[in-house]
Amino acid sequence: MNERLLHFIWQFQYFNKSELASVSGEKIEVLLPGRHNTNQGPDFLDAKIKVGNTVWAGTVELHIKTSDWKKHRHHNDPNYQNVILHVVWDDDGVHDNIPVFELKERVSKILLQRYEDWMGNCSFIPCEKSIPSVPDISWKSWKERLLAERLMRKAGMVEMYLQQNNFHWEETFWWLLARSFGMKVNADAFEAVARSVPLPILAKQKNQLHQLEALLSGQAGLLEKEFKEDYPVLLQKEYKFQQAKYQLKPISIPFHFLRMRPGNFPGVRLAQLAMLIHGSAHLFSKIKEASSVKEVKEWFNVMANDYWHYHYRYDEISAFKKKIVGSMMADNIIINTVAPVLFAYGNYQGGQAYKDKALQWLEATAAEKNFVTRGFQKTGIISKTAYDSQALIELKTQYCDNKMCLSCAAGNAILRQTS
Repeated sequence: MNERLLHFIWQFQYFNKSELASVSGEKIEVLLPGRHNTNQGPDFLDAKIKVGNTVWAGTVELHIKTSDWKKHRHHNDPNYQNVILHVVWDDDGVHDNIPVFELKERVSKILLQRYEDWMGNCSFIPCEKSIPSVPDISWKSWKERLLAERLMRKAGMVEMYLQQNNFHWEETFWWLLARSFGMKVNADAFEAVARSVPLPILAKQKNQLHQLEALLSGQAGLLEKEFKEDYPVLLQKEYKFQQAKYQLKPISIPFHFLRMRPGNFPGVRLAQLAMLIHGSAHLFSKIKEASSVKEVKEWFNVMANDYWHYHYRYDEISAFKKKIVGSMMADNIIINTVAPVLFAYGNYQGGQAYKDKALQWLEATAAEKNFVTRGFQKTGIISKTAYDSQALIELKTQYCDNKMCLSCAAGNAILRQTS
């Protein structure tokens, strides 16, 4: 037993409530268990307990043993003067003039065993054998909350970026967009490239595709060797001119090529990013005004210039293949960049319409296929849209991996069945 589980049992009253009595034999009736207090002071506030014939209003304190009251020096703390009931798991006979209620013999042994099994479980998720029993209505409301938590957490990250650039939304979106193009392996390097080339400079070169690509590839350090082919030589010369003109300094973060699909190689992705800038000015403003996610997805479905049809790296010829961003990549950008920034914008501006649009666009986007969604699929929980998959990723990373079963609505529903 631990205090977290003890708090959970008391909060949801998961114990046998027939003929309740204090350890001294006084009849007890729990009228209100109180509000769980996560701050300093007693564990539950605004409780209402009937002891004998008297109804008491105040606070409730919980401990594993009765003697913990004095061990924690509550008897000398004025914050605990309003405690009306001391709830303990095991009464060891050390009392302090406050009614003591022991829970040990009133809690389901199945509940305790199930919780113990979860805490020691190394499976994909602790409750994977029991999770199919969670009612659909519980899942629906829990997924809504999980997605809201995820987007609010990401909104906090967006605001951190905004604070770094004087709350410039277009610049912030540019940084995060570049990060998406870098995928997980090169995300930091792509973001560093975006930060190293301010939007006003890119805007001046918007109509010259090769200048945009020269700026991005040059800042990435991909134009530093001697080339044989005309196109990289052209970009190299253009970059040296732009670098001197704008006093640019290439980034120092290395790019990675190992264990990557060739279509995700940095040169290809930077060329696609250059094409996106070439065709779209003030992209975040356009996204705010967009009426459908389909419209946004089409903007991201760009293709690198003809040189890349025969290359994955500069100066290395390969078989012909058009280098299009593709549907899966566009979905990834919508899920990890567009929707979070749009939600953050609505949250910051107090515009519910933008937040609703972000949620609607996630519902209209295909679910991600990854380790998390495949793991849940094995338990019978299938993601149909990005709305579902994002909620499950939040559940897995923030709750299951941290064994936060008592804070999880699904875990709560399963334990309720055994209480």
